[in-house]
Amino acid sequence: MGFFKEIAAGLYHAGVAVRNWLFDAKILRTTQFDIPIVCVGNVAVGGTGKTPTVEFILKNLSDQYTIAVLSRGYRRRTKGYIEVQVSDSFLKVGDEPKQIKRKYPDTVVVVCENRVNAVRRIMEEHPEVNLIVMDDGFQHRSLTPKVSIILSDYNTPPYRNKMLPAGTLRDTPSQLRRANILLVTKTPKTMQPIERNIALKELRPYPYQAVFFTDIKQGNPRPIFSDMAADTVIRGSKVVALSAIATPERFHESLESRFDVVEKIVFGDHHTYKVRDIKRIVEVMESHGENTIVITTEKDGVKLTSRKYIPEELQRRLFVLPIEINFRDGDEARFVKKLNHEIKVKNYD
Repeated sequence: MGFFKEIAAGLYHAGVAVRNWLFDAKILRTTQFDIPIVCVGNVAVGGTGKTPTVEFILKNLSDQYTIAVLSRGYRRRTKGYIEVQVSDSFLKVGDEPKQIKRKYPDTVVVVCENRVNAVRRIMEEHPEVNLIVMDDGFQHRSLTPKVSIILSDYNTPPYRNKMLPAGTLRDTPSQLRRANILLVTKTPKTMQPIERNIALKELRPYPYQAVFFTDIKQGNPRPIFSDMAADTVIRGSKVVALSAIATPERFHESLESRFDVVEKIVFGDHHTYKVRDIKRIVEVMESHGENTIVITTEKDGVKLTSRKYIPEELQRRLFVLPIEINFRDGDEARFVKKLNHEIKVKNYD
């Protein structure tokens, strides 16, 4: 099986390389816009923290710009251009766009698989918007963003990774050269200077690229149904950890550091919860006693908001764990300053 994966990876690498060459040689057409576009992307599949990064940008730049967020709306059951509303189902717009809209209801959030057409429509329908943040889309080369922020998992450096399906790379590591800013994510809490230097060496940044090291900061659990559940969760409470994300290990570690995690329920990334899943969650929760609660991720939380399908007993015991991107070494202000500089000053190549 490994041999065939290596062969498939080689073929995939060749196809990606040829496509990138066609864009680099200007044989395939790309579109640039006057409005600045910031792309938050990666070269590997899996959860590297793009959505928390987008939310960080909204939190820190909304006082300077009128921002719109553009996403494909991964695994939504619709097609075409949709402007996300707070009341929309995640099935219509995707879980991450719905999460962003619920947290930033005054922000224009759009899902569309054709990024070029989407930008044109945002500019037409929302002339007040003067900055677009594109959640993913680094490989969507028909659109050239003004700024590219590329996230790289500390534990899987691009140059030590392999192309799909032998590894998790969906683009060649050489494409990192198109980035303005590199974010190393999921860094260890106890990262030492020598580990930082090793990570920098493995990332191979160009002189014009700024590199920042980040991890994830977890907040306090909050109820999904605030009228049904308590506002706070007591430290040491019995908890069932529920997740459907690419890499749930950090989520589990955070819960285990504060609570008595009695069981973990893990589904595949972007899983759509069905009635049988809800029944299973309730059964597991109740098997551990009446004081046991369920804590899930923000991305899963937006898929568990329907009172029609969530029994009242689960509504009373269902919480979400909010997260934020955390810049190491006090680099938050430096990142904002660098991003602002790239937005305002940098010219297209």
